[in-house]
Amino acid sequence: MAYEPIRVGIGGLGRSGWNIHARIFEELSGMYRVVAVADPLEGRRREAYAKFGCRTYEDFQGLTEDDDVELVIVATPSYLHAPHTIAALESGKDVVCEKPMASNLSEADAMIEASRRTGRMLTIFHNSLFAPDYLKVKEIIRSGKLGRILMIKIYNHSFGRRWDWQTLKKFGGGELRNNGVHLIAQALQLIGDTDLDISCDLRRALALGDAEDHIKLLLKPRSQDSPLVDIEMTRACAYPQNRWLVMGTQGGLVGDSNVIRCKYFNPASLPLRKVEIEPTPDRSYNREEIPWIEEEHRIGEAVSSGIAFYRKLYETIRFKAPPPVPLELARKVMWIVDRCFELSS
Repeated sequence: MAYEPIRVGIGGLGRSGWNIHARIFEELSGMYRVVAVADPLEGRRREAYAKFGCRTYEDFQGLTEDDDVELVIVATPSYLHAPHTIAALESGKDVVCEKPMASNLSEADAMIEASRRTGRMLTIFHNSLFAPDYLKVKEIIRSGKLGRILMIKIYNHSFGRRWDWQTLKKFGGGELRNNGVHLIAQALQLIGDTDLDISCDLRRALALGDAEDHIKLLLKPRSQDSPLVDIEMTRACAYPQNRWLVMGTQGGLVGDSNVIRCKYFNPASLPLRKVEIEPTPDRSYNREEIPWIEEEHRIGEAVSSGIAFYRKLYETIRFKAPPPVPLELARKVMWIVDRCFELSS
């Protein structure tokens, strides 16, 4: 059976709404059709009309009142995510909300309540959960070849100033909400469902606004079976480190968005050992040769995370498959964000 493309309304035609979502819909034209957009800037509306031949609205309410729109993309500034999402849900639309889900946990809970009350689908654009490097890291960890995972480091380092609205607290700005949520979402999937203790340090380094742009976050599971996760996101690192570093009892991995390298060994290849209290013959520390198995995984031209997200969302809306990002996960991300601000206040 052939299904009509999902009829989409995009709220906000800035970096995300235009450069990410609109481009994806253009590529997935067999699955999605942009029928309406909303943006206060006339030039952006004209651009969207020229590309999609869609209806254009000056304010977000136009999308909620447009009966032809099935799915609303909330890509407006972060502090508007909650009111715009709730308005769209209450008008009978399904919703994809850009990250951050909301300004705080209370707003996130109100969005989840609106989704349940209206019976409309809500999912958050945590497209990092579909990033090819992350998927390869998750695959290697879950294969068991690295043994018990002790620590996972996820770093996003750069050096440079920002001076846009996302550097201002009053607009829900700052690197934690803007980009840190991507790393937190990945970390939660790798840790698994367990209670966490959190340590966090937030600082403003180079940003011209008043929001943080230097983050150190530790997620410590209360279960010894889950790994400690060390997250760094900063715009003040002149010598960036690898994005990924994983330590396990049988090996580890390191890498970035281009290449993931791992090495591990078969425990059966090592001789049995027991604790010895007698001095070593040469007065040295214990030492043995590890028969490493080494692999290199080139990420290559994999499907982009946004494309993968929206392909899965098509299955959700047309065939009732689970949403790409569960609301329980998105809510836990916001809980961690709230906790970080509490600890750093």
